[in-house]
Amino acid sequence: MAAERPVIEAWTDGGCRPNPGPGGWGVVLRWNDHEKELSGAEPETTNNRMELTAAIAALEAPKRPARLIIHTDSEYVRNGVTRWVKGWVRNNWRNAAKQPVANQDLWQRLLEAAKRHEVDWRWVRGHAGDAMNERADRLATAAREALGG
Repeated sequence: MAAERPVIEAWTDGGCRPNPGPGGWGVVLRWNDHEKELSGAEPETTNNRMELTAAIAALEAPKRPARLIIHTDSEYVRNGVTRWVKGWVRNNWRNAAKQPVANQDLWQRLLEAAKRHEVDWRWVRGHAGDAMNERADRLATAAREALGG
């Protein structure tokens, strides 16, 4: 029998100020009694790209396949991965208006990173008192501000 996959919870956030402009992303990973923080920034980006980058970082962080519970306050990420992406792939990365899907590079990277895991996507209302979401937000903001943004 195969070993049971470890359960890892991740809280992700990203943002820009202004949008587009300097952006940052943050991730808090928790498994067993361990925690790890990840963050990064880009000088010229968008809120949506930073939200996707945070989710990708959470998916790429585990060294082996895991059961990941990813908490995001981004409806763009949640709806994209749970509803829209199947149609985009079926339509050769075109949206309902027959235009190229925005951030296709990151969506493809996210899908590739998710393949080796069992992923449960959970939406959490941003800035509503969820301590781990607020922590991810602080990481993203600090990364952005370190750029001077």
